[in-house]
Amino acid sequence: MGSVYFIQNRNVSMAIITLLTDFGTTDYYVASLKANILSINSALTIVDISHNIAQSDISHASYVLKHCYRDFPEGTTHMVSVGTTGHPEEKMIAIKLNGHYFVGTDNGLFGLISDNEAQLTAEIPSTNTPSTFIAKQLLSTTAAKLANGTSLKDIGKPIPAYKKMLSRHLRATKKQIVGNVIRIDHYGNLITNIEHKAFEKLHQNRQFSISFGRYQSRSIHKYYGQVEPGDYFVLFNDSGLLEIGIYLGNASELLGLEFDSTIMINFED
Repeated sequence: MGSVYFIQNRNVSMAIITLLTDFGTTDYYVASLKANILSINSALTIVDISHNIAQSDISHASYVLKHCYRDFPEGTTHMVSVGTTGHPEEKMIAIKLNGHYFVGTDNGLFGLISDNEAQLTAEIPSTNTPSTFIAKQLLSTTAAKLANGTSLKDIGKPIPAYKKMLSRHLRATKKQIVGNVIRIDHYGNLITNIEHKAFEKLHQNRQFSISFGRYQSRSIHKYYGQVEPGDYFVLFNDSGLLEIGIYLGNASELLGLEFDSTIMINFED
């Protein structure tokens, strides 16, 4: 049975580390990450978010992380290695944001998961040794230390800011919301950046029409199976985002829409 550490009132035997990478699952890379973490403390709990992010696809990785990290208990450590190259000038960072810890490359990904500023930051000191597997050597080790109760102040020096990228924002007037497809999921469903709260603010019980490509809907469904197989549905998903799909079909292929396609909601006076 693994050791139990009590540091700053944290029961480290219950500590969680999540992993999000673009490593895939056909090689040994993920197993090596976990082995390194468990060699530091075998009592840590490791959860795989995904290892099937496309190579260096920061947009997809940030979308996945943004919509699931809050499902974990506060204090969880999230290790991310997407687009990590191991270049000597590549900055590795650890931050505390919204009660969670994040470890990864300073490539703009963490700036996309929240508009809030980090509560604490640290630059992870370089090993000064070239590595083809910096995620194992540096990132997983740092994540394990944080999960073990090490303070961010002891991880490295604070940084004044970390890299942030601009995400696609919707445009809205009293009569119209214009958004975009920000993700095509495993089922071919179209996830947009139109939030339910923005829709409700402008809706005010007015009639509306939702336009996507050559198609239009005047209603919003409550669940996926509310339409017949082959018919399209429009609903707000668990993340509060407008989603368009075809029941038992691939909406992206059948509707001819793709990443960044425009979605419009028009309100009638």
